[in-house]
Amino acid sequence: MLTKKDIQYVLETMGEMFPEAECELTHSNPFELTIAVLLSAQATDVLVNKVTPGLFAKYKTPEDYVAVPLEELENDIRRIGLFRSKAKNIKKLAQSLIEQYNGEIPTERDELMKLAGVGRKTANVVVSVAFNTPAIAVDTHVERVSKRLGICRWKDNVREVEETLMKKIPKEQWSVTHHRLIFFGRYHCKAQSPQCEICPLLDICREGKKRMKAKGAKG
Repeated sequence: MLTKKDIQYVLETMGEMFPEAECELTHSNPFELTIAVLLSAQATDVLVNKVTPGLFAKYKTPEDYVAVPLEELENDIRRIGLFRSKAKNIKKLAQSLIEQYNGEIPTERDELMKLAGVGRKTANVVVSVAFNTPAIAVDTHVERVSKRLGICRWKDNVREVEETLMKKIPKEQWSVTHHRLIFFGRYHCKAQSPQCEICPLLDICREGKKRMKAKGAKG
């Protein structure tokens, strides 16, 4: 497992590799961000960003989503996986916002998690990106990179990964670390073909060393 000093080195290196790391979902307010993150479950940000410009032009407020027939909303997001359940959740979420939150996205994570379709990861993204509250949202990239590098244990579940990262990383760095880990995992340490041979973190990466050794043995 990496020491705190190693982890700080990892974070600084990722920051140098991806200084522009930020939320890649297109949005212009907390409401749009929440809808976009909900849509991004088991779908790529690239695909979501193709669908949301038309969606956000058509639906501006929670009332707009409540008023539209379910079938029409399903049609508007049909290109995205699980579109039927996501359309239902968006309508329920919009209804809750009107009835309980004056049509506004709540700023507290626990309140966000009461909304349909909003799990811990989605809530963490929204509080971090929309409201600048320190949080680490654990998606597949964050989990993969944390485990490969040895920041977390292989057997850790998503919640344990989040808690370990929160413990080992200074609070003021949580949000930027979340984005850097995602960029690192999305563009460099990919699921199928991680770029170990050119990785500046190879020296301290347990998985990378193992992979390079296996390649050497095959060669």
